[in-house]
Amino acid sequence: MSQLRSYGSPWRALSHRNFALFLTGHGMSVCGTWMQSLAQAWLVWRLTHSPFLLGLVEFLNRAPILFLGVFAGLAADRWPRYRLMVLTQSLLLLLAGVLAALTLSGIVTVGWIMGLAFLQGLVYALETPVRQTFMTDLVPRADMPSAIGLNSSMFNSARVIGPSIAGVLVSRVGEGICFAINTASFLVILGCLAAMRLPPPQPGATTGSLGLLREAFGYAWRTPHARALLLMALVLSVAAMPYTTLLPVFAAEVLDIGPNGLGLLMAATGVGALTAALRLARRSTLQGLKTSIAKAVTLFGSGLLALALSQTLWLSMLILVIVGFSMVSSLAGTNTMLQSLAPEGMRGRVVSLYTTASLGCTIFGSLLAGSSASYFGAQATVAAGGVLTLIAALVFWRALPAIAKHLQEHQLLPPENLPAG
Repeated sequence: MSQLRSYGSPWRALSHRNFALFLTGHGMSVCGTWMQSLAQAWLVWRLTHSPFLLGLVEFLNRAPILFLGVFAGLAADRWPRYRLMVLTQSLLLLLAGVLAALTLSGIVTVGWIMGLAFLQGLVYALETPVRQTFMTDLVPRADMPSAIGLNSSMFNSARVIGPSIAGVLVSRVGEGICFAINTASFLVILGCLAAMRLPPPQPGATTGSLGLLREAFGYAWRTPHARALLLMALVLSVAAMPYTTLLPVFAAEVLDIGPNGLGLLMAATGVGALTAALRLARRSTLQGLKTSIAKAVTLFGSGLLALALSQTLWLSMLILVIVGFSMVSSLAGTNTMLQSLAPEGMRGRVVSLYTTASLGCTIFGSLLAGSSASYFGAQATVAAGGVLTLIAALVFWRALPAIAKHLQEHQLLPPENLPAG
């Protein structure tokens, strides 16, 4: 236990019982979610062979986060997060169960998939900012880099395990069993939530909703690091992240490797992402993180260009390891910096702005990617995303001096040439 608590240990957040329970339950749930993600994408492709419909399903799943995410941040700042967690996990269990029943009974249609994807998106619009800010109820601020890094590590371990299992199951027994396993996984996190020992919830923000929203948007626009990070996350969500929507097309048409191969591609992304998350968890300070993010975005864009040119499975997997590493280094690093520097009492709203930019706005990217791939091909679409990502990296590099000056003037970080403290 003393090793877990040592300053700078990537595992130190696990010394807090409630966080260890959260990580266990959420880890099982996310593994099931990744299984469902692959199985659902392959099911849509099998039923329609339409890149556009792949993008449309992703659009329906992400649209609620775009339009409701900021209001969910208000809920995270005003209402007990524990109760919101129990509510959202129960609803997600119900929706996964319906999809499993429809698929196993053989009556599922693309219409059902789209409808359930939209309902799931409504729940995730609330769940995502609540879950991320819920971690601040489980660990002290000093252990937040460890908690975010370990949570990201778990998420990306599941990105490796879930699709690998799902690829085998889909090819042998069909998509329905993956949806059933995901349904059962929500029982695990609900059990872990029930086992937590939490103090009574503190009173939330009492200002009117419009005042709270104006406060959050004002902070995001006036603060150089928040403005630059949120704008960059927005660009990545539209230009870079939709490559995941097109992976079934790469598996079926570019590489001709089927669902097993799709699982390998998603797992390769997860290997790189897991490596990045563990690297982030080792941080004991935010010193140098903004430069690390800039380097990661540059690598992300370069990786997408390389993926667009690849014609073989082994090379695509190697490239996706790099893409996964740079993607998580960019986005999890951004999340860590935003949460760690956000004022107490505003963290839920800041996180909701981040999730709206990084997840909600992917709906535009998914629709554009699906439409573009239908006309110009998946490879050209991913290459265009890589170019736009490199442009975003250049803009962020140019913003670094202003960010460093602001952080030093407000004593949020020590100067770059001083030891971190």
